[in-house]
Amino acid sequence: MGIRAAVAGASGYAGGELLRLLAGHPEFDLVAATAHSQAGQRLDAVHPQLTGLDVTLGATTPEVLAEADLVFLALPHGESAAIAAQLPAGVRIVDLGADHRLVDADAWARYYGGPHAGAWTYGLPELPGQRGRIAAAERVASTGCYAATITLALAPLVAAGAARPDDVVVVAASGTSGAGRAAKAHLLASEVMGDLSPYKVGAHQHVPEIKQATGATGLSFTPVLAPMPRGILATVTALPTGEADPRAVLAQAYASEPFVHLLPEGRWPHTAATLGGNACHLQATVDVDSGRLIVVAALDNLGKGAAGQAVQNANLMFGMPETTGLSGWGTAP
Repeated sequence: MGIRAAVAGASGYAGGELLRLLAGHPEFDLVAATAHSQAGQRLDAVHPQLTGLDVTLGATTPEVLAEADLVFLALPHGESAAIAAQLPAGVRIVDLGADHRLVDADAWARYYGGPHAGAWTYGLPELPGQRGRIAAAERVASTGCYAATITLALAPLVAAGAARPDDVVVVAASGTSGAGRAAKAHLLASEVMGDLSPYKVGAHQHVPEIKQATGATGLSFTPVLAPMPRGILATVTALPTGEADPRAVLAQAYASEPFVHLLPEGRWPHTAATLGGNACHLQATVDVDSGRLIVVAALDNLGKGAAGQAVQNANLMFGMPETTGLSGWGTAP
């Protein structure tokens, strides 16, 4: 047997994508998949796309998860910390929730509420110096899906001094799976299809995470619900500090990255091209009227924005190439 892996929250969309990736991973062996209300159900009854995996969902308890070498927590925000606190030292954990992303306790209280559980190593390998920190960590807080998209677009520009950090504007559209699998009236097909709608305008919970990861000090973020199951397309704009070419900055930052691709000049990202993969596609230009830097980024919110990112982090934590078991290629059509 290889490295024993467990997934808590396996009945959700991110949990299901994790199980799909683990099923094809050469080193991680699934030993437990747990849920709450769906505990006791066969996996293929909850995730028909995983028919052929002979798994029954168990109850989410520390005792079950502690049998693994690696635990993925794909739980709702606010539920990971209590479980993680009961797992023994030596069990490596990747949390897909927000519980351990923020360093600032006041920011947690403002955007999430409740007690702050403390910050873990932040799980975005493409940030400078972060690979080594992830590789040395026992507990890693994987990124939010919007945060991954926007950070990959913005962080190199701020780090290079090419963009002013105090005036960043983002409009980003996300598919419905980003809201989770719980039944909600505003996510019914009859409500979503043929419609675009903004939500959490001026107060989205990923704002402090994005500022923390990018160095931005002023961020206006408008998320939009799009009529598609998965994918994020973010348009990020910032004032320049001089004459820097944003494409050149991004090209240098991501020249050797396996999962972040600056597209050829004139070709713009679209969500379908990243579907099912662990890639982020970028394009950049300068607005001819305002002079603002514009970066457009696309990724699969369940791939590079969630499950794929989590596996990428886990690979590093166990000393494997971070590409192990992952593909940067999307599926089409």
